[in-house]
Amino acid sequence: MIGVFGGTFDPVHLGHLRIALDALEQLPLEQVRLIPLAQAVHRDQPGTPAAFRLQMLKVATEGRSDLVADDREILRSGPSYTIDTLRSLRADFPDQGLCLLLGGDAFGAFDTWRDPQGILAIANIAVLQRPGHLPHTNPAVRQMLDDRQTERLVAGVTGQVVFCPVTQLEISSSDIRDRLRGGRSIDYLVPDRVRDMILERALYA
Repeated sequence: MIGVFGGTFDPVHLGHLRIALDALEQLPLEQVRLIPLAQAVHRDQPGTPAAFRLQMLKVATEGRSDLVADDREILRSGPSYTIDTLRSLRADFPDQGLCLLLGGDAFGAFDTWRDPQGILAIANIAVLQRPGHLPHTNPAVRQMLDDRQTERLVAGVTGQVVFCPVTQLEISSSDIRDRLRGGRSIDYLVPDRVRDMILERALYA
């Protein structure tokens, strides 16, 4: 099964990577594909060109076969809708199950996404959360949980929803950008090679 972890990754930081590793350790996943969006739908547009965000992800995951920087949303024109990404992955990996990795806030608004039923027909969902914390969900999402929540993912089945406790480090991309604009260090917040790339190219200065 392939984990699907999307975001702006502007820049990718250790919190992103730790969550991806937690998902690998707790879910029946062979790999997690980290997919930087090109054109945001539910959030502000990223300020850094897509090519740089992708390169930072490649640097951060270099040498690992279980964490993969995936460029499919950047190569595809138009808004980065999850349903289109999952259909593309299904075409490329027809024999693999798919598991969409979502934070609690994103999952709480899942019913507002484009074609949520289509997403559930293609993939499972793992809600990434601090241990003991449940996401705030609206009635439609709570009903979906009543119908689909499971303790563990079953191979060959789609539309399952499972909760996955993860180590949520108090690191944010916006804070990293603010530190760089203020001339402050970002050591130990991002991988060293990502830091070096940012400083060499003055991406957020």
